[in-house]
Amino acid sequence: MIIQGEPGKGRVFLAHGAGAGMESDFLQDVAQRLVIAGFQVVRFNFPYMERICLEGKQRPPDRLPKLIEHYKQLVEQFDDGVPAWLAGKSMGGRVATHCLDLAGVQGALVFGYPFHPAGKPEKLRIDHLGVIDKPVLIFQGTRDKLGSYQEVLEYALPSSVHLCWAEDGDHDLKPRKSSGFVQSQHLDAAVASIEEFIR
Repeated sequence: MIIQGEPGKGRVFLAHGAGAGMESDFLQDVAQRLVIAGFQVVRFNFPYMERICLEGKQRPPDRLPKLIEHYKQLVEQFDDGVPAWLAGKSMGGRVATHCLDLAGVQGALVFGYPFHPAGKPEKLRIDHLGVIDKPVLIFQGTRDKLGSYQEVLEYALPSSVHLCWAEDGDHDLKPRKSSGFVQSQHLDAAVASIEEFIR
């Protein structure tokens, strides 16, 4: 676990995606931006990722219930009244949206929500979003292969889910050079949106 910054505006728990842990360039970049914006950021690895780091051998993520349990136990260690936002990249963000029933949690921040597995648009992962009464901010690339702009427009998402689109962004919010955008612009916009929403 890595803790950065002071909780002036709140504490953000930042979970990793399925294939890269808390030290990934993407999470480090997002964490640094959030710290500069005045948040304390807690990055952590799920148990299966810890085993990958120790053994140096790839393995699939644990099943969703085990990931949810680990996330909840981690958040519950910080029982100091600081407003908490549960966040994550892809899989980590999906897990975060399953943990919003915890006391003191204000909502979720998701970078690249995996609306469906790659190449399987019929297997949607949105049913639980309909019963969430806390806000969920999703930062999604318009050409994300796990939920593109055209696909997500067709979903019946509840009003608690707020989508912020990164033009031409992929699953890492990274646009193509020909788009005229760069990833850092999209990450800046995401953090600005978080600040505005929380304010």
